[in-house]
Amino acid sequence: MSGPDLPCRGPHADLFFADEPPRVDAAKRLCTGCPLQAPCLDGALRRREPWGVWGGQQLKAGEVVTVRRPRGRPRKHPLPVSS
Repeated sequence: MSGPDLPCRGPHADLFFADEPPRVDAAKRLCTGCPLQAPCLDGALRRREPWGVWGGQQLKAGEVVTVRRPRGRPRKHPLPVSS
């Protein structure tokens, strides 16, 4: 696969540096099946990329972000569970 054919080099390249969780998830989905996914992530971790989606993972401060909280304060009281 050459550079221009990679999902991160196409018309959706801006998704790989988005802040909004739905756009980050879209970028991660674009990485699925890319033959360079593992080397991309390895390189980003080695370079300690400051942020973005690399190899299907979101990085912040050079490390993989496992779960990202939405913006704002957490609720004081959980929402009631509907049955």
